[in-house]
Amino acid sequence: MLNSKIPRRTFLASTAGGLLAGSVGGVHQAAAQFKARHKVERVGIGAIGLRYQGTVITEKAQEYGDVVALADVDQEILKKAQSDFGGRPATFTDYRDLINRSDVDVVTIGTPDHWHVKMAMDACRAGKDVYVEKPLTLTIDEGKQLRKVVQETGRVVQVGSWQRSDHRFRLAVEMVRQGRLGELRKVEVVLGKNKTGGPFPKLSPPANLNWDLWQGQTPEVAYQKERCHYTFRWWLAYSGGQMTDWGAHHLDIGQWAIGAWPERIEGKAKYPTIADGYDVPIDFQVDYRYPNGVVMTVRDEGRNGILFTGTQGRIFVNRGTISGKPVEDLVKQPLDREQFNQYSHDNLERPKRSGKLDAIVNHMGNFFDCVESRAQPISDAESQHRSVSTCHLGNVAMRLGRSLSWDAQLEEFVDDAEANSHLRREQRAGFEVI
Repeated sequence: MLNSKIPRRTFLASTAGGLLAGSVGGVHQAAAQFKARHKVERVGIGAIGLRYQGTVITEKAQEYGDVVALADVDQEILKKAQSDFGGRPATFTDYRDLINRSDVDVVTIGTPDHWHVKMAMDACRAGKDVYVEKPLTLTIDEGKQLRKVVQETGRVVQVGSWQRSDHRFRLAVEMVRQGRLGELRKVEVVLGKNKTGGPFPKLSPPANLNWDLWQGQTPEVAYQKERCHYTFRWWLAYSGGQMTDWGAHHLDIGQWAIGAWPERIEGKAKYPTIADGYDVPIDFQVDYRYPNGVVMTVRDEGRNGILFTGTQGRIFVNRGTISGKPVEDLVKQPLDREQFNQYSHDNLERPKRSGKLDAIVNHMGNFFDCVESRAQPISDAESQHRSVSTCHLGNVAMRLGRSLSWDAQLEEFVDDAEANSHLRREQRAGFEVI
């Protein structure tokens, strides 16, 4: 049994004025104080997917426990990761051998997107708590399946949508929720351009890579090195381009502030015509309309970030800044600390939870706090299923090039068999997400 003693996160500051201080650096100063120590028993961590972000999240996780096992389909990456983590962790090509170990309490998943849900479901069923990278799902149907497994197993699942733990984005959401912009009317999101390229040569897979296992549920195709590692995100077989890559961050924040799910989606995009190359949209825009009248527009050109516009002002937020007159006004008119509560997508008809909002200066720390307390983390499976579903809706609307109606309760398009066919995909035998 897991029996770690992890210090609780402290509140931001006793006043909302302290919140503003956090938005200009106070939280960063406080973050240095939060080091997980004094545990009775160290948590056993198993890491799946060790390139790029997979290594980043595992390094963060080891502050809270011991990395005891590693899994990756690339032997070169696996060997390097074992060395980076002190040469001690056991190594596996097949992740199932890792999650079945009794010394693994927690699993981190940093693989390409098309593996996230199956690995998370398998880990939950094996009795492990899970930190999985964003975007959570490859399809909307996958998210519904994962939700069921999480509910059945009672495991803690945190998704790497860490902007929910960043003081700038949290401040922006709270300002919208407390009416500092008046009535919210519009949310404008800029994600950035998708990468273009191709045609790429078809090659024999390198000896160090298990190409069959890498492909997983996706259609079996000839190996192209551009399909692997970081550039997988520019292939619709494995990801959703910027709509799910950056969108899983920015659309999540935008929708968190809106407090509703979309009911109408309209998309337009141009797609590359080069065979054997990246197939994500070259130019795109998606417009979402919400039941409360808010319109969220997502574009690929402009300054990366989120612009909230209300009847009494607007604010812009990205990873470097939060700006606008309502932000400046916080000096004289601080936010109501009693209203600074945690929001969740699990019941939008009752948007505020009881209790004050903990300062989450560390997204990974929040996960391990919840591993101990069994509370829901800030980026839980349900909220992130809903957020990335909005991203998927945009990709479907772009692909079909027309307006779509969405029933958020049933999680299906209204009287539209063609659109509903995009809620799931055929899965390769032996790798089904079930």
